[in-house]
Amino acid sequence: MIDRYSRDEMKKIWELNSKFKYYLDVELAVCKAYNKLGKIPDDILDDILKKADFSIDRINEIENEVHHDVIAFLTNVNENIGENSRFLHMGMTSSDVIDTALALQIKDSGKIILQDIDNLISILKIKAREHKSTVCIGRSHGVHAEPMTFAIKLCGWIDLFERNKRNLLKALDEANVGQISGPVGTYSNIDPNVEKLTCAFLNLKPAKFSTQVIARDIHAQYILALALIASCIELVSVELRHLQRTEVLEAEEGFAKGQKGSSAMPHKKNPISAENLSGLARVVRSNSISALENIPLWHERDISHSSVERIIFPDSSILIDYMLVRLSNLIENLVIHKDNMKKNTKLFGGIVFSQKVLLKLCDKGLSREDSYKLVQRNALSAFNNNGNFLENLLEDNEVLNYLTPDEIQSCFNIEDYLKNTEEIYKRFEI
Repeated sequence: MIDRYSRDEMKKIWELNSKFKYYLDVELAVCKAYNKLGKIPDDILDDILKKADFSIDRINEIENEVHHDVIAFLTNVNENIGENSRFLHMGMTSSDVIDTALALQIKDSGKIILQDIDNLISILKIKAREHKSTVCIGRSHGVHAEPMTFAIKLCGWIDLFERNKRNLLKALDEANVGQISGPVGTYSNIDPNVEKLTCAFLNLKPAKFSTQVIARDIHAQYILALALIASCIELVSVELRHLQRTEVLEAEEGFAKGQKGSSAMPHKKNPISAENLSGLARVVRSNSISALENIPLWHERDISHSSVERIIFPDSSILIDYMLVRLSNLIENLVIHKDNMKKNTKLFGGIVFSQKVLLKLCDKGLSREDSYKLVQRNALSAFNNNGNFLENLLEDNEVLNYLTPDEIQSCFNIEDYLKNTEEIYKRFEI
């Protein structure tokens, strides 16, 4: 079951009403800064704080006339405040409000996404502890390579999302900046101390430099961090889709009672969650391109980025929240087919143990090149003829010139492949 609470909280951050609430928080923080500097008396500040409010319907009504959402917002707030509204927005420009409010939205969204990542990592660790000894086949190029454990695979995913978390934290720290610097960022009609105090009230850092906007590479870092998370989610999803294939069937998504997989074929159980996540990853990655294209603006400011950001910030933030929660549920309810995993390590008489045989022959003094030819010949014979690699070796006189049957058999001991797994587990507290 998807965590509706998480999704609703994220959605709320990006709703129109919330956007204007963030705008109002910025404007009131500026008033508090002016009060701190002695420019707004205490009684007037109290009156502003008490009366400041807005109505979406009224803002829309005004915007239909003025065609400027920030002016419409300010006009509506001023209507509610009355005569003391002259102290609102003093020396400011629209982007002072918009970009500082956006920083607050990114910060609040980031808190939810970080919680999602922590939850996913916790679930991955629980699943890894369950499968420390669950032997499966490792693959390279999609082809059987050597035995490993399912927990090792999960450790790789833990590593991915721990790195995603660090990367997101860095992006959030960069984006945690506000500006109250006026037109073209020169503080022409506003004291720089107002910016410092305002940002302190909002728990933001003052931007080191702003034109009329905060530089968009800062915002692109946040969207790129989300795109990286999306791609890592897809990495896991693609792996699980492969493992659920009928001819592999080592793991599959949980299948609820009454669930149906196909309108035509009653036997079907499809990896629908993993496929859904693979598709959504494409959307988030596409948004990152738009974020990068927002960086070059004309001179000190244009608004070509504005229309784009109204889409990519809510969409990417909401999607990543949804995707992380859905992946967590998928992992938590994953069905593991241990017998199939074990069976797949033994296909064609255990050809995946070929390197052990190669090294054993080298230990007996045979050159690596000659050892490779001997082992490959027996392995490919098993593979091409649906045969048995172990039996081929035990019947190959050339191999028996160097290895006894017991020595050959000893190469097929899975435990030898797993003897150092604890070293990996320790790194992830598994």
